[in-house]
Amino acid sequence: MISGRKAVSSHHRIVIKIGSALLVDRRSGLKSAWLEAICADIAALRAKGTDVLVVSSGAIALGRTVLDLPPGALKLEASQAAAAVGQIALARAWAESLSRQDIVAGQILLTLGDTEERRRYLNARATINQLLKIGAVPIINENDTVATSEIRYGDNDRLAARVATMAGADLLILLSDIDGLYTAPPHLDPQAKFLNEIAAITPEIEAMAGGAASELSRGGMRTKIDAGKIATAAGCAMIIASGKVDHPLRAIETGARSSWFAPSASPVTARKTWIAGQLQASGELYVDAGAQKALGAGKSLLPAGVRKVLGHFHRGDTVAIIGIDGREVARGLASYDAEEARQIAGRRSGEIEALLGYAGRAAMVHRDDMVVSGAVHAGQEHEDREEDAAHA
Repeated sequence: MISGRKAVSSHHRIVIKIGSALLVDRRSGLKSAWLEAICADIAALRAKGTDVLVVSSGAIALGRTVLDLPPGALKLEASQAAAAVGQIALARAWAESLSRQDIVAGQILLTLGDTEERRRYLNARATINQLLKIGAVPIINENDTVATSEIRYGDNDRLAARVATMAGADLLILLSDIDGLYTAPPHLDPQAKFLNEIAAITPEIEAMAGGAASELSRGGMRTKIDAGKIATAAGCAMIIASGKVDHPLRAIETGARSSWFAPSASPVTARKTWIAGQLQASGELYVDAGAQKALGAGKSLLPAGVRKVLGHFHRGDTVAIIGIDGREVARGLASYDAEEARQIAGRRSGEIEALLGYAGRAAMVHRDDMVVSGAVHAGQEHEDREEDAAHA
């Protein structure tokens, strides 16, 4: 057992994400035996008192098999039609397989707006919690029948991370066709090394992410790392493991190889969890070195530290804060509309009233409305140690 890692069954609430290729065979359709096996695993976890939620891909893959659509990329209308057919078959398969374990399934179809808009986010969370309270297993998927490229998650890895934070889960398991994180894509680099434990998702860890490895899977390692950033910031551990074996959850429990991502030691509040997990920022604020250091120290973002404002956003919209190296260092809710932000960027807070004609907030993004990335905190700690050493 590696440092900090607990048995799967010791967790209070687990979200399990299942990729399309695990559940659907391109030629023969649903992998019924595999589904029966994982439902048995779910029943075993529930028998030990663990809440289980499932984020299941497979609607489009199953629908295109039922409709006998040709291989390759589908146009939007064909994809939505396949989802409409496949979602019925997928929900029925889950309901029937879980019922054989005396478990009731409840279906939830989410769109991007259901997690990006605060009121809808809270409503979806209430539905999930009620299903768990009455003993059902929520089976969750993106509503691919109405989603378009502009208003979709695009992958179920990040959707699963958002569900995990929404539901207050303490473990997210991403089952895929790869058994964990490697230093490079193993199918391209035979020298790639496997990583058992990841203490924090640093820029170096992000650089290791590869692309999608399957026609049926829209998400690759890149989206799994993105999911890890969302989940671990909320205090939820994450495991990437292979789902190619029968009883994959039991396999993880008994020591099968998998990568474990440690949860943040200081998870953010529920409201900040929602902010941190926002997938689409409405704008970008580029900051100078002084502002970036202040953010790492827990300060608000003042107009004086903003070098450039991009995008069209309104007060209260989510904006990404970009550091001096071009990386996102924080995310928060804007105190000003984009045009106002451009007017006061680079200016002192005392000048705001003269520039805008009213006395606005002193901060462009207040610290109570902001989540700073772990990489910034790590950089700040490194900088502080260097300063301490210089003065020793």
